[in-house]
Amino acid sequence: MRLSTKGRYAVTAMLDLALHSGSGPVTLADVSVNQGISLSYLEQLFAALRSKKLVRGVRGPGGGYYLGRSAEEISIADIICAVDEWVEFTRCGGRENCRDGQRCLTHHLWDQLSDEIFRFLKDISLQDLVDRGRGRSDSPKVEVETLEDDAKRRAA
Repeated sequence: MRLSTKGRYAVTAMLDLALHSGSGPVTLADVSVNQGISLSYLEQLFAALRSKKLVRGVRGPGGGYYLGRSAEEISIADIICAVDEWVEFTRCGGRENCRDGQRCLTHHLWDQLSDEIFRFLKDISLQDLVDRGRGRSDSPKVEVETLEDDAKRRAA
């Protein structure tokens, strides 16, 4: 099972927002350019993120988006769930009717895997990703450095 593009793009866009949170509101046009995500797709994602209060918008000249809560308080699971893209490994979506209306023999295995993935992503905050990208852990820095370089070019 793979995480959908919707979930991946939502996490990427939120990370972009977190990285630029000290620079005022971030426009979706900037996120679109920085991340190579279509503006119309970002508008759909941000509507869902806004409804879950993960982002807040500011209208007018100089407007854009801010994180709705601190990056420490937003988990990766929160973001993925906000865009209705949860990774579910059971064939029945948890309804236990996998095989001709009955629970299949391996239902509990796949259900437990789904729970483990959820817990794993729930334990990672947006701030953790920011910190990892800035070299505060063993994770690679490539994505964050690219985002920061783009922000510096825009500011210049």
